Parts: sequence; structure tokens; C-alpha cells
Amino acid sequence: MMNTSTSDPIGAAWLIRYASIELVSPLYITSSIGGRRQTYKEGNVIHNAYQETARPLDTIIAHLQFHMRHEVLNLELLVRLFEQIGADDVQAWVNAEPTGSYARRMAFLYEWLMDKELAVSSNLGGNYVDALDTKKMVTSSPEHIIKNARWRINDNLAGTRHFCPMLVKTEAFTQAAALDIATMVEKLNDEFGQDLLMRASVWMTLRESKASFTIEGEGKELKRIERFAEVMARRTGKGDIPLDPESLAELQQEILGSKTVIQQYGIRQSPVFVSHTQVNGFKEIVHYIAPPSEDIAYKLTGLQALMKKTEGQSALMRSAVASFAFVYIHPLADGNGRVHRFLINDVLRRDQVIHEPIILPISQAIAEHPSDRHAYDKILDRVSVPLMRQIRDHYRFDKQAVTYPDGIRSNLNFADSHLIQPAWRFMDLTPHVQYLSGLIAHVIEKEMHNESQYLRQHDHARLAIKEIVEMPNSYADRIIRSMLQNKGAKSNKLLQDYPFLANEAVWDDVFSVVVEIFK
Repeated sequence: MMNTSTSDPIGAAWLIRYASIELVSPLYITSSIGGRRQTYKEGNVIHNAYQETARPLDTIIAHLQFHMRHEVLNLELLVRLFEQIGADDVQAWVNAEPTGSYARRMAFLYEWLMDKELAVSSNLGGNYVDALDTKKMVTSSPEHIIKNARWRINDNLAGTRHFCPMLVKTEAFTQAAALDIATMVEKLNDEFGQDLLMRASVWMTLRESKASFTIEGEGKELKRIERFAEVMARRTGKGDIPLDPESLAELQQEILGSKTVIQQYGIRQSPVFVSHTQVNGFKEIVHYIAPPSEDIAYKLTGLQALMKKTEGQSALMRSAVASFAFVYIHPLADGNGRVHRFLINDVLRRDQVIHEPIILPISQAIAEHPSDRHAYDKILDRVSVPLMRQIRDHYRFDKQAVTYPDGIRSNLNFADSHLIQPAWRFMDLTPHVQYLSGLIAHVIEKEMHNESQYLRQHDHARLAIKEIVEMPNSYADRIIRSMLQNKGAKSNKLLQDYPFLANEAVWDDVFSVVVEIFK
């Protein structure tokens, strides 16, 4: 992050300093008064230095208007500001400028964000204007925009006041969201053929299930792995997107099975946090605290609204938002990680950029190397680290645990969850779209390509071996696996099971074709 600290901020930075606000979500554009007009850019962040003539008046409203006009509107900032200053400033603004587009937009946003009404002037007028700038942020698709006659505003916010994640159209975001997944998969189909790609998909579904458990430290749970693979194959892209309480409960039950400590499936009724215990076992390190159980239904409704209102937009973007928003809401007592990764494929198939039975091995790509897992953890940290920084002194673990209605026992005491509500409601998922775009490109161009290539080589090797010695396919498959795993070294078990391989000439011929095909 660039150093944009300045003694002369304007816009959002001025408002933050004025009200002593600490944000979880980032400011993508910051502004200050400097000697001459300059723009500095580092990654997705832009800092604009303006000349003295651009300085706003030293008032909240002047800097709010500057923020709306020249920066990327930050909804978390607005909520935290309004919580402090109340409605008077916005009311005075819209009274003074009843036809002004910025005043009407801010009045609408105040009511939408705070769920409180302002007085509407009898002479309010002007053309309808968008609540959010569609050039800067992801908004509702045109057919889902709502005309707000009260303020003459096009309500294009994609979520609800309870949950509306921020998605900023930076250059990197726009490029990431434009990833043409369907064309990439079609290229694989052209290279390897549909039958081979379908066979690869079957293997990848099982590997995806195993990797999903590996991420959660349960990679040896064979029956559970097979069960999740079956659920993915059967449910991906089918029915309604599983974000309502009923479908979530059904999906959770199918994933977890009957052997579980939770006493009821569906929306949790207990607090939840993500943590690890230090090696010495004495201290719990909390990485993230999810919204309280009473907020979950509201936030899931907001996520459902976003998925509806963004129909027809980037499938990659929608997939990232659905999956990462879900894991931050953490609506279940168990199984959140698996559903989070399930949703990636589910949305991509619903949006028809991948087709049955293809399952992109997302979890496999995350779990394959420590660096891949680290990158996954780092993207989750983009929300969790600044969020936990704000509440580090506001939660504790009591000596006595409480048993909640869903059967979960917890001693987490976080009575001050209202402090972090604006961050939960308007979390920034911009970097998550960029992350998932890179991950999916890797999955298709490397993981799926390599799997398909291996199966084609395997088919060729099997046929070549059977030209040397006639045998069942299962024999040839076993020989191929052994030779590849042992790098040509003779396995006593293999020779014992298949005595014909003890013939040096036969062994050499078989090994030669395997090496040639898999080189």
C-alpha cells in the first residue's frame, strides 16, 4: 500500500480525520491538496494531489460531495460517519439543493444505509440519477434497477442495506472479471475431445473433494471425501442457488451426513470464529469472527439479492462474490469451507460458462503447494486482518462455555458486534475477484490440461503395452502406475503378481513404451 498520509487531505481522507474513523475496507482513491496536480498509483490504489483552487469548503457536506464526485464511494465510511453526525447535515444539504444530483443521491443513500427517513422538500426535482457510479463500481444489471421516486434516484445498489459488498472496477478487477472461462474450456475440448475431457472431470471431482478436506486438515476421511464428491457431481448448478435456509440445511446434511455433533442442520444458532491453537496449546489465536447468528438471515438475503440483481454480468465475478461472501458470513455451524468452494463451481455452471459434468478442481489448486495455500489464506486476510484489528479489545473467552440450540458449545463473548457491522455489511471483495480469476486460469490451463494430457498418454500407453503382451486393461493400468511411481525400478510385488514381467525382454519393451509416451 502506498503511503498517502498527508497533512492536507480532502474528500474521504478529510472525513476520516474529522470523525476519527477507522475503516476495514480500503479507499481506492484518496485526495489531498499539494503543490501541483499529480496522480500516484500503486497497484489498485490511486492518490490524487490537487492544486489549491480545487480545495472544498471546510465542511462535511463539501467533502462528501468531493468524495462522491472524484473518488470511489465507500459505503462503510458513510455509515460510520452518519452514526456520528446524524441526519442534520444531509437534511440541510438536500433542503438547500432540492434539485441537486449529489444532494439527492446522498439523501437517498442516508435513508438506504441508516434505515431512517429524511424530510422531502416540496420543490424537489431534477432528472433521475444513479445512486452509484456504474463506471467505478459493480451495480445492478439494468433490468434490476429500481426507480426511487422519493429522491428521483436510480437505485442500482446490487445488494441490500444488510449486505452489499463493495466491488470496485479497477483496471485489474475489470481484466480479471473478463476472464473467458467458456472459451478456455472449449480450447481444452478441441485439443483432447469431449470424451477424454469428461473422463478427466470424473477424476477431478473426486480429487476436488479430497483437496477440500485437505484444506480443512481432514484429507484422510475417505467416506466423507466420496460423499462430498457425489454431492458436487449431483447438485452443482441444480435447483436454486443454496443460499436460503432450507436449501442450505439440505446441502449441509448431504455433505456432513448423519454423524455430526450439531443437533440441527441449517443456519447456525451459535457464535463462530476461525482460529488456531498455538503449538504450546495454551492460547487460541483468532483469525476471524463471523457475524452473530441473528444477523445471518439478513446477510444471506442480501447475498441472494446481489446474485439476482447482477444476472448477466461476469460469471467469474459472481462466482467469487457468492463463494467469498459466504465464507465471511459463515452461516453454518460446520461445513462452511466446503460449501464456500462448492459455490464457485455452482455459480459458474448456473451462468453456463462450464457444463455438466465438469468440476473445476479449485480446492486441488489451493491445496497443491504450500505457496498456493498461503495465497488463499492471504486473500481471506484482506477482510479478516483489518476487521480483527478493530475488535481486538472487544471480545473475550469466558471460563464457562454455553450450549447453544444447535448443539454447539462456545465460550466466545463478543457483545460489541455492532462496532463491526458496517464492515460486515459492506466488505470489499474486489481483490477476491482478481484472486479467483488467476486461480481459475491456472486450473484450466494447467490442472485440467495436465489431467487430460495424462489420461491421453495413459490410453496410448495401455494400447502399446497390450500390443507387446495381451492382457486385461486393469493389468496394464497397474503396470503403468508402478513404472511411473517407481521410475522404472522393478517392484517385487509387481513381478510376483505378473510373472511375465520377469522376462527381461518383455520388461524392457514395456518400460520403453511407457517412458516414450510419458516423456
